[in-house]
Amino acid sequence: MTAHLTRRHLLAATGAAGISLAAPGLLRAAPATRHVTGTAFASDWSVTLADDADAAGLKQRFDRLLAGIDRMMSPWRADSEITGFNVNHEETARISAETAFTAEAALAVAAASDGWFDPTIGPLVARYGFGPIEGNVGPEDEAAPRWRALAVEGNRLVKRAPGLTMDLCGIAKGRALDLMALELREAGHEDFLIAISGELLSSGRHPEGRPWQVAVEDPRLAADGAFAVLALDNAAIATSGLRAQSYDLGDTRYSHIIDPYSARPVEGAIASVSVIAPDAMTADGWATALTAAGAEGPALARRRGIAALFLFHDGSGLKSESVSGFDRFLL
Repeated sequence: MTAHLTRRHLLAATGAAGISLAAPGLLRAAPATRHVTGTAFASDWSVTLADDADAAGLKQRFDRLLAGIDRMMSPWRADSEITGFNVNHEETARISAETAFTAEAALAVAAASDGWFDPTIGPLVARYGFGPIEGNVGPEDEAAPRWRALAVEGNRLVKRAPGLTMDLCGIAKGRALDLMALELREAGHEDFLIAISGELLSSGRHPEGRPWQVAVEDPRLAADGAFAVLALDNAAIATSGLRAQSYDLGDTRYSHIIDPYSARPVEGAIASVSVIAPDAMTADGWATALTAAGAEGPALARRRGIAALFLFHDGSGLKSESVSGFDRFLL
């Protein structure tokens, strides 16, 4: 997406070296690796390969791929498919197969998360200064959540209530990582680590023969460093949290993560949630959902079998809760 900051456009601009929203980052750069880098979605991206790997043409391929996703799914672009749907008063809009696939995945996470991932909350995100989408807003009704009035029917996105919008920012970057991994495998690479501003996907092994090692950032505002180190073994990790893309107004701190049931930024002790999944799109969507769920997040993750690390503020320290086998990745 374009060079604007949304709730899931993680802040390369913060100087956090590509670590985003309390996100996992590369633990260290080893001398046996080489890097292909660029920018997309207001963030930095990088691909780490063995030093002797053939990286010719990869940057150009990734730049084309990521620009295409931006044209399809960015709410910041007036000419994107998703903006066309959001501003159109018609019930349906024609979309590409890729946008349809991602939108279906977003609605699936919404259903599985009991609506804590809600792709219709773009106008609420904008209300608090974090996004551009205009449309219907209000607290979710548990009996008839707004996202249930959205559907994908073939190559069309459908809204069954006037003023509804779709925001894919909570899942599209994960899809971008998955597509970058597909490009790498088609180019003959099996061992790599991909990062887009802190969300990571690993394949194969580090050149030293071990799993790729990454760090989960300490989400406290005054902290500078890692909370935990883990081995990411043919999996993806995404982290959502309240450290970045938040602001103070009076005595209240406002976050870019919206609770769809209160129609307000997430409050309470939650600091960040990291999710490990087989693919980055799943990790991305669930990290958003579980952060929005706040104190209810661990129980939801257990019910759905989502491997997650919850970090909660506890005075000046942090309390952690690891569920559904996340701790097996910790070093």
